[in-house]
Amino acid sequence: FPHFEFKDIRGNLNTRLAKLDDGGYDAIILAVAGLERLGMGDRIHQVIPAEISLHAVGQGALGIECRAGDTEIMAVIKALEHTETAQRCYAERAFLRELEGGCQVPIGVNTKIDNGQLTLTGMVSSLDGKRFVKDSVSGAAATAEMLGIDLAHRLRDQGASEILEEIFISVKRGS
Repeated sequence: FPHFEFKDIRGNLNTRLAKLDDGGYDAIILAVAGLERLGMGDRIHQVIPAEISLHAVGQGALGIECRAGDTEIMAVIKALEHTETAQRCYAERAFLRELEGGCQVPIGVNTKIDNGQLTLTGMVSSLDGKRFVKDSVSGAAATAEMLGIDLAHRLRDQGASEILEEIFISVKRGS
């Protein structure tokens, strides 16, 4: 949508909705889960399908840290682990790590697990959004990290390396 003007928006959910209501924005994009959790589901006008708007790596996943080697605490928190979420995160993080991406790089993912099969979709975009590469891989969820690495290599083969190099040069220059 090159005719759209995209602007940053900051603040908590109520602040962002107030900016919309006051006419500062024609529309804003927010997380469905957050709106529903706060009882504001009636404010949702459209849900953007995951195939259109990929999310950041690990988006929505919670992590628990503990001291290395603390087997007693590790045993306690193991009961909280959701295996499919962990596998999805392993795939996504391996994908990002292999691309050497970070928070300033437009890299998106979507991960699904169905009957033990993990499907990872990823994309890398130029900063202006005019160029991007996108692809998917599928395989056993138990091989999540390898799937993430495989997808990163596939995107590099399709031009992600050039896009990422331009972004890294731009970030180094401070532009």
